[in-house]
Amino acid sequence: MNKKLAAALSGGAVLVLALSGCSGDEGNKVDDWAKTFCDQAKPQIQKRADAHQIIISTAADSKPAEIQAADSKAFQDIADADRALAKAVEGAGAPPVDNGEKIKQDAIKELNETAVAYEGLKKQVDALDPSNQQKFADGLQNVANGLTKIEKMDQQALAKLEDGDLGKAMAKQPGCQKPTASTPPKSSGSASPGVGSTADAGGAAEPSRGASAKPGGAATATKSEE
Repeated sequence: MNKKLAAALSGGAVLVLALSGCSGDEGNKVDDWAKTFCDQAKPQIQKRADAHQIIISTAADSKPAEIQAADSKAFQDIADADRALAKAVEGAGAPPVDNGEKIKQDAIKELNETAVAYEGLKKQVDALDPSNQQKFADGLQNVANGLTKIEKMDQQALAKLEDGDLGKAMAKQPGCQKPTASTPPKSSGSASPGVGSTADAGGAAEPSRGASAKPGGAATATKSEE
């Protein structure tokens, strides 16, 4: 029932984490900015990864109420992480690159908007009736559809920060490296996800009973239904 959500999330883990693939030597100012941002961003990137993993690891045979609780917490965790990332960008100031102030303001705006969108998904999940499995599955499908759209927002939120010299400088910082989810996969269901930054759930399968949603740019994982 959670397969679709996991699939949706598989695309989201890219946010910020994708930076790890870049390399290059940058000026001191750019490196300093990257360190300031990445040091603050690290716990939020980890939080997103853990949230994604929980969604993915919530087993197909989990009860609707467990899936509901897991997805609800995951969406709230991602929303909180995105708001914190927006504050990290604000705290680091305008990056010392062309159009740095605009890049900063756009990132802050988009991260906050994405946080609001994830909270909207949380409300949708919370409103589902776990006592009616068919209706719950149908409702989860709608959540998955919404997650697909938010995933795109999430991916775009920090896209400009990942470009050029700034992206290369961030890639060198430990805080912006792709994390390993601290929540291990569970064989039975899990009830408290935090869709977080990096649980790359690659192309997730679609759910048999319900839909699953993906988070926006970074690693998004949907709970897969076997």
